[in-house]
Amino acid sequence: MLMTAAVTKAAGAPFELRQVELAEPSAGEVLVRLVSSGICRSDLIVRDQWYPVPLPVVLGHEGAGIVEAIGAGPAGDTALSVGDHVVLSFDSCGTCRSCLQGAPAYCANFVPRNFSGTRRDGTTAIRLAGAPVHGFFGQSSFATHSLASLRCVSKVPEELPLDLLGPLGCGVQTGAGSVLNSLRCEPGSSIAVFGAGAVGCSAVMAAVIAGCAPIVAVGRNPARLRLAEELGATHTIDLAKTDPVKEVRALTANQGVDYSIEAAGVPSVLRMAVDSLTAHGACGLLGGAAPGTEVALEMSGLMFGRQIRGIVEGDSVPQVFIPLLAQLHAQGRLPFDKMITAYPFDEINRAAADCEQGVSLKPILLFGER
Repeated sequence: MLMTAAVTKAAGAPFELRQVELAEPSAGEVLVRLVSSGICRSDLIVRDQWYPVPLPVVLGHEGAGIVEAIGAGPAGDTALSVGDHVVLSFDSCGTCRSCLQGAPAYCANFVPRNFSGTRRDGTTAIRLAGAPVHGFFGQSSFATHSLASLRCVSKVPEELPLDLLGPLGCGVQTGAGSVLNSLRCEPGSSIAVFGAGAVGCSAVMAAVIAGCAPIVAVGRNPARLRLAEELGATHTIDLAKTDPVKEVRALTANQGVDYSIEAAGVPSVLRMAVDSLTAHGACGLLGGAAPGTEVALEMSGLMFGRQIRGIVEGDSVPQVFIPLLAQLHAQGRLPFDKMITAYPFDEINRAAADCEQGVSLKPILLFGER
Protein backbone atom coordinates (compact mmCIF):
# COMPACT_ATOMS: atom_id res chain seq x y z
CA MET A 1 0.00 0.00 0.00
CA LEU A 2 0.98 3.66 -0.35
CA MET A 3 1.27 5.94 2.67
CA THR A 4 2.88 9.19 3.77
CA ALA A 5 5.92 8.97 6.04
CA ALA A 6 8.50 11.36 7.48
CA VAL A 7 11.81 10.12 6.10
CA THR A 8 15.18 10.91 7.69
CA LYS A 9 17.83 10.75 4.97
CA ALA A 10 20.96 12.08 6.70
CA ALA A 11 22.24 12.80 10.21
CA GLY A 12 20.55 15.92 11.56
CA ALA A 13 18.59 16.50 8.35
CA PRO A 14 15.00 17.78 8.42
CA PHE A 15 12.22 15.22 8.23
CA GLU A 16 10.87 14.90 4.67
CA LEU A 17 7.25 13.91 4.13
CA ARG A 18 7.25 11.47 1.25
CA GLN A 19 4.88 8.97 -0.32
CA VAL A 20 6.30 5.51 0.31
CA GLU A 21 5.29 1.90 -0.21
CA LEU A 22 4.46 -0.25 2.83
CA ALA A 23 4.53 -4.04 2.69
CA GLU A 24 1.61 -6.24 3.69
CA PRO A 25 1.73 -7.66 7.24
CA SER A 26 3.33 -11.06 7.56
CA ALA A 27 3.07 -13.46 10.48
CA GLY A 28 3.77 -11.65 13.73
CA GLU A 29 2.90 -8.21 12.30
CA VAL A 30 -0.08 -5.87 12.53
CA LEU A 31 -1.05 -3.05 10.17
CA VAL A 32 -2.15 -0.02 12.20
CA ARG A 33 -3.69 3.18 10.87
CA LEU A 34 -2.10 5.79 13.06
CA VAL A 35 -4.15 8.50 14.72
CA SER A 36 -1.24 10.11 16.57
CA SER A 37 2.40 9.71 17.50
CA GLY A 38 4.42 11.35 20.22
CA ILE A 39 7.84 12.78 19.48
CA CYS A 40 10.40 11.49 21.97
CA ARG A 41 13.91 12.81 22.60
CA SER A 42 15.13 9.38 21.51
CA ASP A 43 13.74 9.99 18.01
CA LEU A 44 15.77 13.19 17.77
CA ILE A 45 19.07 11.78 19.00
CA VAL A 46 18.68 8.88 16.58
CA ARG A 47 17.92 11.38 13.80
CA ASP A 48 21.23 13.02 14.80
CA GLN A 49 22.91 9.56 14.77
CA TRP A 50 23.94 9.33 18.44
CA TYR A 51 22.97 5.71 17.88
CA PRO A 52 23.86 4.25 14.46
CA VAL A 53 20.42 3.31 13.13
CA PRO A 54 20.76 2.80 9.35
CA LEU A 55 19.62 5.62 7.07
CA PRO A 56 17.32 6.45 5.42
CA VAL A 57 14.85 5.66 8.17
CA VAL A 58 11.30 6.39 9.32
CA LEU A 59 11.51 7.11 13.04
CA GLY A 60 8.76 7.37 15.67
CA HIS A 61 8.04 4.98 18.53
CA GLU A 62 5.03 6.38 20.41
CA GLY A 63 2.24 5.50 17.98
CA ALA A 64 -1.47 5.15 18.70
CA GLY A 65 -4.03 3.98 16.19
CA ILE A 66 -6.50 1.38 14.96
CA VAL A 67 -5.73 -2.14 13.73
CA GLU A 68 -6.53 -2.56 10.04
CA ALA A 69 -5.01 -5.98 9.29
CA ILE A 70 -3.23 -8.83 11.07
CA GLY A 71 -0.62 -11.05 9.45
CA ALA A 72 -1.62 -14.67 8.97
CA GLY A 73 0.30 -17.68 10.22
CA PRO A 74 1.31 -19.25 13.55
CA ALA A 75 3.25 -16.19 14.69
CA GLY A 76 0.18 -14.12 13.93
CA ASP A 77 -2.03 -15.89 16.47
CA THR A 78 -3.23 -13.07 18.72
CA ALA A 79 -6.14 -11.80 20.77
CA LEU A 80 -6.14 -8.62 18.65
CA SER A 81 -8.89 -7.99 16.11
CA VAL A 82 -9.33 -5.59 13.23
CA GLY A 83 -10.77 -2.36 14.63
CA ASP A 84 -9.02 -2.60 18.00
CA HIS A 85 -7.56 0.60 19.42
CA VAL A 86 -3.89 0.18 20.25
CA VAL A 87 -0.76 1.91 21.53
CA LEU A 88 2.61 0.91 20.08
CA SER A 89 5.72 0.46 22.21
CA PHE A 90 9.11 -1.30 22.00
CA ASP A 91 9.78 -4.63 20.31
CA SER A 92 11.16 -7.77 21.96
CA CYS A 93 11.68 -11.38 20.94
CA GLY A 94 9.39 -13.05 23.49
CA THR A 95 11.58 -16.15 23.74
CA CYS A 96 14.83 -15.18 25.51
CA ARG A 97 15.29 -15.62 29.27
CA SER A 98 14.54 -11.96 30.06
CA CYS A 99 11.32 -11.99 28.03
CA LEU A 100 10.19 -15.26 29.59
CA GLN A 101 10.89 -13.83 33.05
CA GLY A 102 8.60 -10.86 32.34
CA ALA A 103 11.36 -8.35 31.59
CA PRO A 104 11.05 -7.68 27.84
CA ALA A 105 12.77 -4.27 28.14
CA TYR A 106 15.97 -6.25 28.79
CA CYS A 107 15.40 -8.63 25.90
CA ALA A 108 18.60 -10.27 24.69
CA ASN A 109 17.57 -9.11 21.22
CA PHE A 110 16.48 -5.59 22.18
CA VAL A 111 19.07 -3.82 20.02
CA PRO A 112 18.44 -5.72 16.77
CA ARG A 113 14.68 -5.69 17.33
CA ASN A 114 14.57 -1.91 17.82
CA PHE A 115 17.66 -0.34 16.23
CA SER A 116 18.71 -2.54 13.30
CA GLY A 117 16.23 -0.90 10.92
CA THR A 118 14.88 -4.20 9.60
CA ARG A 119 12.05 -6.63 10.22
CA ARG A 120 12.72 -9.93 11.95
CA ASP A 121 13.48 -11.63 8.64
CA GLY A 122 16.05 -8.98 7.72
CA THR A 123 13.89 -7.19 5.15
CA THR A 124 12.58 -3.63 5.26
CA ALA A 125 8.85 -2.96 5.21
CA ILE A 126 9.11 0.51 3.64
CA ARG A 127 10.35 1.49 0.18
CA LEU A 128 10.83 4.90 -1.42
CA ALA A 129 11.04 4.98 -5.20
CA GLY A 130 11.85 1.28 -5.09
CA ALA A 131 14.74 1.68 -2.62
CA PRO A 132 14.60 0.31 0.95
CA VAL A 133 13.88 2.62 3.89
CA HIS A 134 14.71 1.36 7.36
CA GLY A 135 12.29 1.01 10.27
CA PHE A 136 12.54 1.90 13.95
CA PHE A 137 11.45 0.26 17.22
CA GLY A 138 9.32 -2.28 15.42
CA GLN A 139 6.79 0.39 14.41
CA SER A 140 8.09 3.57 12.61
CA SER A 141 5.19 5.71 13.77
CA PHE A 142 6.13 8.96 11.96
CA ALA A 143 3.78 7.81 9.21
CA THR A 144 0.10 7.49 8.47
CA HIS A 145 0.34 3.71 8.86
CA SER A 146 2.61 1.36 10.78
CA LEU A 147 3.54 -2.25 10.11
CA ALA A 148 4.16 -3.08 13.75
CA SER A 149 5.53 -6.17 15.42
CA LEU A 150 2.89 -7.90 17.53
CA ARG A 151 5.19 -7.55 20.54
CA CYS A 152 4.89 -3.76 20.16
CA VAL A 153 1.11 -3.67 20.32
CA SER A 154 -1.03 -3.04 23.42
CA LYS A 155 -4.82 -2.90 23.23
CA VAL A 156 -6.51 0.03 25.00
CA PRO A 157 -10.20 0.76 25.67
CA GLU A 158 -12.01 2.31 22.71
CA GLU A 159 -13.51 5.11 24.80
CA LEU A 160 -10.09 6.60 25.51
CA PRO A 161 -8.66 9.32 23.20
CA LEU A 162 -6.14 7.92 20.73
CA ASP A 163 -4.97 11.44 19.92
CA LEU A 164 -3.41 11.56 23.41
CA LEU A 165 -2.30 8.01 24.17
CA GLY A 166 0.84 7.65 22.04
CA PRO A 167 3.31 8.84 24.74
CA LEU A 168 2.24 5.92 26.93
CA GLY A 169 4.36 3.79 24.59
CA CYS A 170 7.66 5.26 25.75
CA GLY A 171 8.03 8.61 27.58
CA VAL A 172 5.20 8.26 30.09
CA GLN A 173 5.79 4.53 30.46
CA THR A 174 9.49 5.10 31.17
CA GLY A 175 9.02 7.81 33.79
CA ALA A 176 6.01 6.29 35.53
CA GLY A 177 7.39 2.76 35.37
CA SER A 178 10.67 3.80 36.97
CA VAL A 179 8.75 4.79 40.10
CA LEU A 180 6.03 2.14 40.13
CA ASN A 181 7.81 -0.90 38.63
CA SER A 182 11.57 -0.43 38.98
CA LEU A 183 12.18 1.41 42.25
CA ARG A 184 8.78 0.48 43.70
CA CYS A 185 8.67 3.60 45.84
CA GLU A 186 6.75 3.06 49.07
CA PRO A 187 4.07 5.41 50.48
CA GLY A 188 5.82 8.09 52.50
CA SER A 189 9.20 7.61 50.83
CA SER A 190 11.01 10.70 49.55
CA ILE A 191 12.06 11.20 45.93
CA ALA A 192 13.95 13.78 43.87
CA VAL A 193 13.46 13.82 40.10
CA PHE A 194 16.34 15.41 38.18
CA GLY A 195 15.08 16.53 34.79
CA ALA A 196 11.65 18.08 34.29
CA GLY A 197 11.01 16.93 30.74
CA ALA A 198 8.28 14.50 29.73
CA VAL A 199 9.99 11.51 31.36
CA GLY A 200 10.76 13.40 34.57
CA CYS A 201 7.25 14.84 34.83
CA SER A 202 5.84 11.35 34.29
CA ALA A 203 7.96 10.17 37.22
CA VAL A 204 6.53 13.02 39.31
CA MET A 205 2.96 11.95 38.50
CA ALA A 206 3.78 8.36 39.38
CA ALA A 207 5.36 9.48 42.65
CA VAL A 208 2.04 11.08 43.56
CA ILE A 209 0.26 7.79 42.79
CA ALA A 210 2.82 5.91 44.90
CA GLY A 211 2.25 8.26 47.85
CA CYS A 212 5.79 9.69 47.97
CA ALA A 213 6.54 12.75 50.12
CA PRO A 214 8.33 14.98 49.57
CA ILE A 215 8.45 14.93 45.77
CA VAL A 216 11.22 17.24 44.56
CA ALA A 217 11.55 18.22 40.89
CA VAL A 218 14.92 19.59 39.77
CA GLY A 219 15.54 21.30 36.44
CA ARG A 220 16.59 24.43 34.55
CA ASN A 221 13.41 25.46 32.74
CA PRO A 222 11.13 27.56 35.01
CA ALA A 223 8.02 26.77 32.95
CA ARG A 224 8.65 23.04 33.20
CA LEU A 225 9.27 23.30 36.94
CA ARG A 226 5.94 25.11 37.33
CA LEU A 227 4.24 22.29 35.41
CA ALA A 228 6.00 19.70 37.59
CA GLU A 229 4.54 21.46 40.61
CA GLU A 230 1.09 21.42 39.00
CA LEU A 231 1.50 17.69 38.39
CA GLY A 232 2.26 17.02 42.05
CA ALA A 233 5.83 18.02 42.94
CA THR A 234 5.83 19.35 46.51
CA HIS A 235 9.06 21.28 45.91
CA THR A 236 10.97 22.50 42.85
CA ILE A 237 14.63 23.43 42.54
CA ASP A 238 16.19 25.47 39.73
CA LEU A 239 19.68 24.02 39.47
CA ALA A 240 20.81 27.08 37.51
CA LYS A 241 20.30 29.16 40.65
CA THR A 242 21.31 26.93 43.55
CA ASP A 243 23.06 23.74 44.60
CA PRO A 244 20.33 21.09 44.30
CA VAL A 245 22.14 18.60 46.55
CA LYS A 246 22.23 21.09 49.41
CA GLU A 247 18.59 22.03 48.78
CA VAL A 248 17.45 18.39 48.74
CA ARG A 249 19.28 17.70 51.98
CA ALA A 250 17.78 20.79 53.56
CA LEU A 251 14.32 19.47 52.70
CA THR A 252 15.07 16.09 54.30
CA ALA A 253 16.68 17.09 57.62
CA ASN A 254 20.09 16.57 55.98
CA GLN A 255 19.35 12.88 55.41
CA GLY A 256 18.86 12.85 51.64
CA VAL A 257 16.05 11.26 49.68
CA ASP A 258 15.15 7.58 49.58
CA TYR A 259 14.97 7.61 45.79
CA SER A 260 16.20 9.79 42.96
CA ILE A 261 15.65 9.78 39.21
CA GLU A 262 18.12 11.00 36.58
CA ALA A 263 16.05 11.84 33.50
CA ALA A 264 18.35 14.32 31.76
CA GLY A 265 21.15 12.12 30.41
CA VAL A 266 23.84 14.48 31.77
CA PRO A 267 26.80 13.12 33.79
CA SER A 268 26.91 16.06 36.22
CA VAL A 269 23.18 15.64 36.88
CA LEU A 270 23.62 11.93 37.58
CA ARG A 271 26.28 12.83 40.13
CA MET A 272 23.82 15.23 41.80
CA ALA A 273 21.09 12.60 41.82
CA VAL A 274 23.38 10.08 43.52
CA ASP A 275 24.78 12.61 46.00
CA SER A 276 21.21 13.52 47.01
CA LEU A 277 20.47 10.01 48.27
CA THR A 278 20.25 8.91 51.85
CA ALA A 279 22.26 5.90 52.97
CA HIS A 280 20.82 2.81 51.26
CA GLY A 281 18.95 5.04 48.80
CA ALA A 282 18.50 4.14 45.13
CA CYS A 283 18.93 6.21 41.97
CA GLY A 284 17.19 5.26 38.74
CA LEU A 285 19.11 6.23 35.59
CA LEU A 286 16.69 6.97 32.73
CA GLY A 287 18.37 9.71 30.69
CA GLY A 288 19.92 8.66 27.39
CA ALA A 289 23.52 9.75 26.77
CA ALA A 290 25.78 9.26 23.78
CA PRO A 291 27.69 5.95 23.81
CA GLY A 292 31.01 6.32 25.62
CA THR A 293 29.75 8.99 28.04
CA GLU A 294 31.33 8.51 31.46
CA VAL A 295 30.55 9.84 34.93
CA ALA A 296 32.64 10.38 38.09
CA LEU A 297 31.11 9.28 41.40
CA GLU A 298 32.28 9.48 45.00
CA MET A 299 33.08 5.89 45.98
CA SER A 300 32.82 6.14 49.77
CA GLY A 301 29.24 7.39 49.48
CA LEU A 302 28.29 4.32 47.43
CA MET A 303 29.70 2.05 50.12
CA PHE A 304 26.88 3.05 52.48
CA GLY A 305 24.36 1.10 50.45
CA ARG A 306 23.53 3.60 47.75
CA GLN A 307 22.51 2.01 44.48
CA ILE A 308 22.35 3.11 40.86
CA ARG A 309 19.87 1.25 38.70
CA GLY A 310 19.78 1.59 34.92
CA ILE A 311 16.16 1.48 33.74
CA VAL A 312 14.81 0.84 30.25
CA GLU A 313 11.15 1.56 29.39
CA GLY A 314 10.18 1.59 33.07
CA ASP A 315 10.67 -2.18 33.42
CA SER A 316 7.32 -2.46 31.69
CA VAL A 317 5.46 -5.34 30.15
CA PRO A 318 3.65 -3.02 27.73
CA GLN A 319 0.55 -5.17 27.26
CA VAL A 320 -0.01 -4.99 31.04
CA PHE A 321 1.34 -1.57 31.98
CA ILE A 322 0.08 0.60 29.10
CA PRO A 323 -3.62 -0.26 29.69
CA LEU A 324 -3.05 0.44 33.40
CA LEU A 325 -1.58 3.86 32.60
CA ALA A 326 -4.50 4.56 30.26
CA GLN A 327 -6.96 3.75 33.05
CA LEU A 328 -5.06 5.93 35.54
CA HIS A 329 -5.37 8.78 33.06
CA ALA A 330 -9.09 8.14 32.62
CA GLN A 331 -9.45 8.33 36.41
CA GLY A 332 -7.66 11.70 36.47
CA ARG A 333 -4.70 10.28 38.39
CA LEU A 334 -2.15 10.53 35.55
CA PRO A 335 -2.85 13.88 33.84
CA PHE A 336 -0.11 13.59 31.23
CA ASP A 337 -2.31 15.51 28.78
CA LYS A 338 -1.05 18.67 30.54
CA MET A 339 2.37 18.02 28.96
CA ILE A 340 1.07 17.73 25.41
CA THR A 341 1.15 20.13 22.46
CA ALA A 342 -0.51 18.83 19.28
CA TYR A 343 0.83 19.45 15.76
CA PRO A 344 -0.46 18.37 12.34
CA PHE A 345 1.79 15.81 10.71
CA ASP A 346 3.05 18.25 8.09
CA GLU A 347 4.49 20.42 10.88
CA ILE A 348 6.77 17.68 12.21
CA ASN A 349 9.90 19.80 11.83
CA ARG A 350 8.36 22.64 13.85
CA ALA A 351 7.28 20.13 16.49
CA ALA A 352 10.81 18.69 16.68
CA ALA A 353 12.36 22.16 16.96
CA ASP A 354 9.91 23.16 19.68
CA CYS A 355 10.82 19.99 21.58
CA GLU A 356 14.55 20.68 21.33
CA GLN A 357 14.16 24.32 22.34
CA GLY A 358 11.99 23.57 25.34
CA VAL A 359 8.90 25.24 23.85
CA SER A 360 6.92 21.98 23.83
CA LEU A 361 7.33 19.41 26.57
CA LYS A 362 5.68 16.53 24.71
CA PRO A 363 4.77 17.15 21.04
CA ILE A 364 2.18 14.87 19.48
CA LEU A 365 1.67 14.53 15.74
CA LEU A 366 -1.91 14.13 14.52
CA PHE A 367 -2.62 12.22 11.30
CA GLY A 368 -6.26 13.16 10.73
CA GLU A 369 -9.68 12.38 12.13
CA ARG A 370 -10.16 9.44 14.46
